Amino acid sequence: MKKILITGAHGFIGQSLCNALVLNDLSVTGTVRYLNKSLSSNCSSKIQYQSSGDINSQTNWLDILAGHDCVVHCAGSAHIFNKKKDMLETYNSVNVEGTRRLAEQMVIARVKRLIFLSSIGVNGSDTNGRKAFSVYDNPNPTEEYAFSKYKAEQALIEISKKTGLEIVILRMPLVYGKGAKGNFSRLNKIILSGIPLPFSLVKNQRSFLGIDNLVDVILKCIKKENIASRIFLVSDGEDLSTPDLIHYMTISMGRSSRLFPFPLSFLKFIGLILGMQREVDKLLVTLQVDSSETYKILNWTPKVSVAEGIKRMILDK
Repeated sequence: MKKILITGAHGFIGQSLCNALVLNDLSVTGTVRYLNKSLSSNCSSKIQYQSSGDINSQTNWLDILAGHDCVVHCAGSAHIFNKKKDMLETYNSVNVEGTRRLAEQMVIARVKRLIFLSSIGVNGSDTNGRKAFSVYDNPNPTEEYAFSKYKAEQALIEISKKTGLEIVILRMPLVYGKGAKGNFSRLNKIILSGIPLPFSLVKNQRSFLGIDNLVDVILKCIKKENIASRIFLVSDGEDLSTPDLIHYMTISMGRSSRLFPFPLSFLKFIGLILGMQREVDKLLVTLQVDSSETYKILNWTPKVSVAEGIKRMILDK
């Protein structure tokens, strides 16, 4: 496959992916909602950007898709914290119907393969008291975002069965790296402030995925034959507790970890009072991913360790 289309090309994952594909001598088109002067990339002169407009059930992809061999669908809506009705409508419009529309028009445009970036949340929100999630587990999404990703997966599988469109689904835990937002960005700012953190009693285990490893596995999925209709769970293969994560981050900053003990029940209560229950839960729960089948089928192993990946993120490399 030589000509690749990346949706959401100006996002955290999309930018890194576009640059990496260009460096691998692939022809890359990146779609963004609107073309503007802020588009920038180390390899931007070699990437053709096109505007998709809003992604929903009416998006016209046909002209953009023409001549491409593979699409990596990075675009989507996440981290919406407004009214629940509006949130559900947005997730359904963008993540479900927008994905369905893209796949249907790929069939018309005769594009061979769609690589869909999904979420480990499709398997569930945590692995407290159980084994790590594996590709053989039944889906059990409990949050609205994860449920929209699951519905999108189901739509893609249905289209694939009817048309022969090759579908590859990647379920990922939290992705970190240069430009990462969300919890990693907030935690980074708190550590830089020098405020002691009440997490030394946390004994959880969490799987993560570094941006360099994600880009590497996507490249593998672009090139490898005979992986249609596959679902892959992808992680770095090294699970960390929250204190471990903070330790790696502070070491990369040249600082020392400033952790102190605090009852976990109080932490959860404070999170509830401050309206930050979801953010606190992410720091306390165990969520482990078994990527062994992915490693075996793709003949792939993560190239960058967690320690090195966090160092690159902190040092902005």
